[in-house]
Amino acid sequence: MSNWVKTILFLIGSAVLTHWIPSSFFRNLDTMVHEFGHAVATLALSGKVMYIELYRDHSGVTYSSMTKSWAIIPVSLAGYMTASLFAWFLFSAYARGKQRLGLQVMTALSALSLVLFVRNSFGVTFLLGFILLTVLALALAPKWLRDFYYLLLAFLCLEESVFGPGSLIVYALQNSRGAGDASNLANHTGIPAIVWAIGFTLFALWCAKQAVQAFLGRKKGAQRSTRSTAMSYRD
Repeated sequence: MSNWVKTILFLIGSAVLTHWIPSSFFRNLDTMVHEFGHAVATLALSGKVMYIELYRDHSGVTYSSMTKSWAIIPVSLAGYMTASLFAWFLFSAYARGKQRLGLQVMTALSALSLVLFVRNSFGVTFLLGFILLTVLALALAPKWLRDFYYLLLAFLCLEESVFGPGSLIVYALQNSRGAGDASNLANHTGIPAIVWAIGFTLFALWCAKQAVQAFLGRKKGAQRSTRSTAMSYRD
């Protein structure tokens, strides 16, 4: 079975499994990472981030100002690309047994977003609750529960990072001005929003493929290690 087929099946399975678990609250993590990407890109290009708002429906918006008109292009690119790379990072960390590091990075990004950017009531409430839960998981949860919590977040980020830009394709087909970052890029480049939406989705799928390979590679490595230990014991 090809890696692309495995990736698609993995994403479908993730969507089904995570929808069985009450996970609406945690889906805002991907939104936070997306908006954090916009904010960091804005600051890197000498712009000003006024504030970020996170909403109950898992959407968000970053209000910023730029001194250079061309800077809106990399800033608009940064959101979905950051979210896709972050999902890949979470599975790469899992493959190396670095779940604690992954949770610490999530906590640090949440804390920075809370202190520097997010100002609306739901966004602040989400970040405070998420930071508290994650710190408790790091400090008090047994390893099996901490690993379950980590994988739940990783799978949700992976799923959202792909289906988010995928939905832009539908929005761009229905109304080219209502496709979020793809519409912003279309307005500043002349390239249709549908092209940008497809580009975001292809990049997300490529990152998802790397994430799935890392996850399955760890599972295979664990199986080989178990077999090796069993053979040594028999000898």
